[in-house]
Amino acid sequence: MALKIQLLSDRVLVEPQPAETKTASGLYVPDSAKEKPQQGKVASVGNGKKDHKMTVKVGDTVLYGKYSGSELKYEGKDYLIMREDDILAII
Repeated sequence: MALKIQLLSDRVLVEPQPAETKTASGLYVPDSAKEKPQQGKVASVGNGKKDHKMTVKVGDTVLYGKYSGSELKYEGKDYLIMREDDILAII
């Protein structure tokens, strides 16, 4: 399904992926103790700046800073809009 959101410049639309609810030792983490996700899947990408080509592409799994991006709720899903510079790594 194609999103009807047209991103400008070097903006990236990321769908946050929830953190694991179970630790490696088998303990379950309650919702109140979970941190904000710092990993997500790229849903849409802008055209980039005039002198800079976009590095990330739709479908990439990325890591981003804890407080990066602006939250957006679209068609019942949560997204973050951020600049490509806010992305720390592609996994």
